[in-house]
Order: sequence, then structure tokens, then C-alpha cells
Amino acid sequence: MTYYIGTNPGDVNSSFIKRYFYGLRRNVDGELFLISADQLSGEDNSITINDLGESEGNFPYFEEGIDYLDGITDEHILVYENLRYPQMKWDGRFLVYYIDDDGQLTVRINKGYNYPPGISAEGY
Repeated sequence: MTYYIGTNPGDVNSSFIKRYFYGLRRNVDGELFLISADQLSGEDNSITINDLGESEGNFPYFEEGIDYLDGITDEHILVYENLRYPQMKWDGRFLVYYIDDDGQLTVRINKGYNYPPGISAEGY
């Protein structure tokens, strides 16, 4: 039997509020990319927040658990030029985003999705 002083791993897991990170970006060709990372997966979940560039173009306010959705102006100009994901969200739920048959960006909560053949859910 294992004993813990203070909080045990089960308590930490059940009280972990913002477990998943989701980052959304669009490339110069208009393609949409979404990255997701599970902090409890045990895998290397390194995420690049700022791409290389002049320091004044960096996003200086990244904080774990804090959403940021104001990274693009109404004119579709990046607020921080080096910010890789101008929209980022933290959530305690597992979210799966996909494009439905009507071309709409759709989300499933705590439920997987089987992508059609030839469409990759990997990479960013």
C-alpha cells in the first residue's frame, strides 16, 4: 500500500480544472490549423507560442489556464505578429473539432471522431 503526505495523484487528477490546451491559427493560404495538448498525457506537449521574429511582435501575456481570443483584428490583422495561435483556449473537457458535412466547424465534447480517409487530424 502506498501512502501520501498531502495531495495524492488521484486528488490532483480529479481537481485539475484546465487540463487541455487548444490553439487555433490560419496560414497565409487560409488553411485552418488546430493544436490540442493534454497536460496529463505523459507525452512531450511542448507548444510554440511565439514564432521567431522581433521581440516587439511577441505575445507577452501567455499564462496557463487563461484563454486568449483577441489575437486578430476585425481587418484580419494579427495583434502580435509572432503569436502562432491568435486564439487559444484551455478546457477541462476533451474537445474534438471537425468540419461537418455542411462545411461548419463543429465540436464534440468528451467524444471522439473518426476522420474520413485521406484527412489527417495530425500536424500543425
